[in-house]
Amino acid sequence: MKDLLNKWRFYGLEETEYKKSLESIFVRNIYSLRIINVAIAALLLGFLFDPLFINKNSTKTLFFLITSAVAALLYFLVSFECRRTINGKAVKKRFVYIFICLTYINVISLGIYLGVWGNTGNVAGAFLAILICALLLFNIPPLFHHILTLCTMIAFIVIVSIVKTPEESRIDILNVLLAGFISVVLDWYVIMTRLSLASFAKKMEDERDIYLDQSTIDDLTQLKNRRDFFNTFERVVSSYRQGDRFLCVGILDIDFFKDYNDYYGHPQGDECLRSVGKVLKDLQNKMDIYAARIGGEEFALVWFQKDPSNVYSVTSIIKEKICRLNIPHEKSEAAPYVTASIGVYVVRCGSSYDVDTLYDLADKALYTAKKRGRNRIVINFPDKLLKELVKKMA
Repeated sequence: MKDLLNKWRFYGLEETEYKKSLESIFVRNIYSLRIINVAIAALLLGFLFDPLFINKNSTKTLFFLITSAVAALLYFLVSFECRRTINGKAVKKRFVYIFICLTYINVISLGIYLGVWGNTGNVAGAFLAILICALLLFNIPPLFHHILTLCTMIAFIVIVSIVKTPEESRIDILNVLLAGFISVVLDWYVIMTRLSLASFAKKMEDERDIYLDQSTIDDLTQLKNRRDFFNTFERVVSSYRQGDRFLCVGILDIDFFKDYNDYYGHPQGDECLRSVGKVLKDLQNKMDIYAARIGGEEFALVWFQKDPSNVYSVTSIIKEKICRLNIPHEKSEAAPYVTASIGVYVVRCGSSYDVDTLYDLADKALYTAKKRGRNRIVINFPDKLLKELVKKMA
C-alpha cells in the first residue's frame, strides 16, 4: 500500500528523481500561465460582444468584463515573473501556485457560467471539457491537482443542484463525476510522461558533462588538458574585442624536470606535478587565470590584464608560490628546490593575432627564459606596445 501511495505521489519515479525532474520543469508553469491567461482574455472579449452590443445584458457584460480583467491582470503578473526567470533569478514557487489557483478559478468560473447559467436546459458540456483539460498545461504535484479538481466538482454539484431541475442536475452530476475521474487519471499520466522525459534528459545531460570533463581534464593535476586549452584559447582569441584590456598568454615549464624524474623516480615526479597543479588551480580561482597542463612538465596560462605593466607582478606571484613549495631538487642547476621558468606574450585585445602565432610567441619567450639560466620570467610585447610601456615608465 505504501509503495502504491508513493508511486502515486511521485508519478511513478523515485522520490529524489521526482523532485529533481519537477524542479527542472516547474518553470514551464509560468509560460503555460501566460499562454492560458492571454487566451482566456481574448476569448472573453469575444464573448463580450453579444451581451454588450446585441442583447445588452448588463449581468453577462459585467461577468465577462471581470473575468477578462482578471485574466489580463494575471497575464501581466506572470509576465513580470517570466522576466525575473530570464534574468537568472529563482522562481518563487508560492507565487506560481497562487497564479495557478487564480487562473484555474477564473477558467472554471467561465466553465460553470457557460455550462450552468448560460446553458440552463442542456448538459454542461463546456464545463466538462474545461474540467478535463484545465490542468493539462501545468506541472504540479498530484495532491495539489486533486484538491483543485475535487473543490471544482463540489462547487459545480452545489451550483447545479440549486440552478437546474433535479432531472437535469442528476445527469450533470453523473457527467461531472466521470469527467473528474478522467481528469485525475489523464493529467496524472500526462505529467508522469513529462517528468519521465525530463528525468531522462537530465541523466543524458549529466552523462554528457561527465564525458566532457573526462575528455578535457588532466587526471594527474586536475587542471584542464591540452585539448581544452586550445579550444578555450581559440574562443578567447576569436571573441575578445578591442578595449582597455590586454590578453596575456604564458607558458610555464618546471626547470630540469627530466633530471628530477630520473633522480627521484616517477611517483615523486607525479607528486611534484600535482603540487604545481594545485598552485595553478588556486591562482585560477583567486586571480581568474586560466591554467592547463599541455604536456609533460609544461603548463599554459591565459588571462586578461587591465594594465600590461602589472603582468610581471602576476607572473612573479606564480613563480614565487612554486618556489615556496620547497620541493627538494638536488639535480637542478637553477636552485636546490623545484623552480619554474615562465614565458609570456602580451597583446592588446582586438589585435589581429591568431592562436598559433600567439602560442609560438609565448613559447619563444619561454625559450629565452630557459636560455638565460631558467628560474626566471621573460615577458615580450609587440614593438608598438613596448614603446608605449617604455614611454609610460619614463
